[in-house]
Amino acid sequence: VHLVESGGGLVQAGGSLRLSCAASGSTSSIDAMGWDRQAPGKQREMVATFISGGGNTNYADSVKGRFTITRDNAKNTLYLQMNSLKPEDTAVYYCVARNPLSGEFDYWGQGTQVTVSS
Repeated sequence: VHLVESGGGLVQAGGSLRLSCAASGSTSSIDAMGWDRQAPGKQREMVATFISGGGNTNYADSVKGRFTITRDNAKNTLYLQMNSLKPEDTAVYYCVARNPLSGEFDYWGQGTQVTVSS
């Protein structure tokens, strides 16, 4: 499974960005996808997940009501719409995919930088 993110950038606080993640390869072998972020000096955080099949979604408390995760199955693309961005959302955002055999998010993209200025 190969994951490629795009859509990061610099935005002012209160602004919006949409991240995209194009998946290729054995995408039928994954059962969930998500967005994980890593900020300097902070612990990694899974901000949103999308469960295949049922389409259930989950969000970290820090982004609930501001971020929305969606998936276009026809395009094998995962999105993260980020609204009302805050400086604390600044991080490298990674697209991740879960391997049902391990139960872990074993597949990672290269990451895309999101910077929110105050």
